[in-house]
Amino acid sequence: MDLNIPDNALPETGLAFLARAGWAGADIRALPGDASFRRYFRIVKDGGASAMLMHAPPPREDPEPFLRAARWLDDNALRAPVILADDAAQGFVLLEDFGDVRVREYVDAWPDDEAEVYRAAIATLVRLHRLPPGPFTNYGLNEYLREVRLFTDWYCPARGLYIDGRGWTEAWEVVLAPLLARQRPGVTVLRDYHAENIMLIEGLDAQGLLDFQDALVGHPAYDLVSLLQDARRDVAPELEAAMFDHYCQAMAAGIGTAFDTEQFFADYARLGAQRNTKIIGIFVRLWKRDGKPRYLDLIPRVWALLERDLAHPALAPVAAWFDRNIPDELRGSAGVAGGSFAP
Repeated sequence: MDLNIPDNALPETGLAFLARAGWAGADIRALPGDASFRRYFRIVKDGGASAMLMHAPPPREDPEPFLRAARWLDDNALRAPVILADDAAQGFVLLEDFGDVRVREYVDAWPDDEAEVYRAAIATLVRLHRLPPGPFTNYGLNEYLREVRLFTDWYCPARGLYIDGRGWTEAWEVVLAPLLARQRPGVTVLRDYHAENIMLIEGLDAQGLLDFQDALVGHPAYDLVSLLQDARRDVAPELEAAMFDHYCQAMAAGIGTAFDTEQFFADYARLGAQRNTKIIGIFVRLWKRDGKPRYLDLIPRVWALLERDLAHPALAPVAAWFDRNIPDELRGSAGVAGGSFAP
């Protein structure tokens, strides 16, 4: 029943949850949604105290992974929002309010601070990666392959392409095999660590984390490439290179031994290509399945990032598959802006 209410309305079950949590009668302000079925509301009491209400309505959403990850992050001195109250069965979570200042909007408005803000985001990753991995599922080969199939399942049919599906899987198996051993015992991977999911809460260095409910245990390059190859804003190649080096230097200083930067960069390219391929498929799925065509406008940026990753020798089998199966006119910006998708 609650799935059919307008995006800016809170169901009666939500009002009852707020009353139980001590927020009855508070002002409820709907916030813009994201790519999921979750909805967010700012809850403000008469005295000015505020909190964030997340509604993750079952069966499409499940707040339990978010709750588990948030508590683990907070227990390890990483700034996830504090859980004030929850009713997971009905999909409600009341959270600490981090305010409105996201890294995305801040650095766009104050570009001179961009490097400092990104260095702070790198520092968060370094702290995360020095911890033992959290209580999350392994980011294994099957999950990597499931994700890249989003490209062949959604993008290719939308473009009317008939492709070599078996060759796609085999190419990725060859490309990903070398890094699998290097992600043991692994680190906690937030999986969506980028400028729109990092909040500035107490100055440039105090950054709060959002959207980590899909956390897994995997390779440290994954969240780094998520941050520096951002699907939603342009990160200059010079800044990407500088922050990559900054991360490697910080990790080397922490472990006190040599850090194999060349090998790590190869894995960074592997996971950049894997992630960007997945994102293209997701953005088309958001349009075709969920009626959210605005994400198509982001695909040219992601294509450009993917092409850069495919140029690394570690991606040779996948790059060859693209050359055989995806015509030049359907790659890069032309892959979206240059023509309409098939119905």
